[in-house]
Amino acid sequence: MSSVLPVSPVAAASVPLGTTLGHPSRAAAKPRAANAPSRWVNALLVGVALLFLTLFLFVPLAAVFVQAFAKGVDVYLDAISQPDALDAVKLTLLAAAISVPLNLAFGVAAAWAIAKFDFRGKSLLITLIDLPFSVSPVIAGLIYVLVFGLQGWLGPWLQEHDLKIIFAVPGIVLATVFVTFPFVARELIPLMQAQGKDQEEAALVLGASGWQTFWHVTIPNVKWALLYGVILCNARAMGEFGAVSVVSGHIRGLTNTMPLHIEILYNEYQFAAAFAVASLLAGLALVTLVLKALVERRVRAQLREQHEGTA
Repeated sequence: MSSVLPVSPVAAASVPLGTTLGHPSRAAAKPRAANAPSRWVNALLVGVALLFLTLFLFVPLAAVFVQAFAKGVDVYLDAISQPDALDAVKLTLLAAAISVPLNLAFGVAAAWAIAKFDFRGKSLLITLIDLPFSVSPVIAGLIYVLVFGLQGWLGPWLQEHDLKIIFAVPGIVLATVFVTFPFVARELIPLMQAQGKDQEEAALVLGASGWQTFWHVTIPNVKWALLYGVILCNARAMGEFGAVSVVSGHIRGLTNTMPLHIEILYNEYQFAAAFAVASLLAGLALVTLVLKALVERRVRAQLREQHEGTA
């Protein structure tokens, strides 16, 4: 004879699927048995992630700073104060200072056009934005050499007008712009598409001009995503190696960025100097990560406030 107690349909609907009615001890034991393996799985995954980060991120990063100061502070300061090292730092910052604003302007314009308007060639524009993610930076550098090099398509014309792009600062800036231009646009496009056009259309109905709508409605709504994209763009600009290596010519004091200068020092067995300059680049990367974390924290707080306001 069954010992299952009669249960109303409402109560039965509230019972989790798979629970045996009339046996509370058995029903209570199943969730604990099901949750026990998940805790072990979570702990294992966290342990594997920490081990991976330790072996491939924390240990190499610590090794850079340890090797940089291995021969003392005096050797470190001498290495980073060398004229070639200072020129590499200046060129790296110059390339980032030029490419980031250009990518900022392009990213905002492209994201605004893609998210807010329908036009022919929209899919093509999205594909072109993603192009640097699918093309090797070395290939991009070679393309610039084929176009602007001495034997390239525009090489004779540039030579006649005494203009030099390849093996000069303009080529480095062009290569940096190419490899970094998707970052701002890719951060803004999903957010602008999710926000829709309602606020912009309301502003236009109330009499605002297109520029007023853009500056007072669109930009404030995406400011944190915009800052996030700029941070990522700047980080890639300072650390780019492949495309810049092809177009730079590796001229000491003229066309060597920090990554290229580090490579030259390491190949010449000047390990202390190479790690010293690498520590500067790693320091810039750490600052970028801190700024990125602060922006993410601010975005989460803003989303939490909006959720609490609508609740």
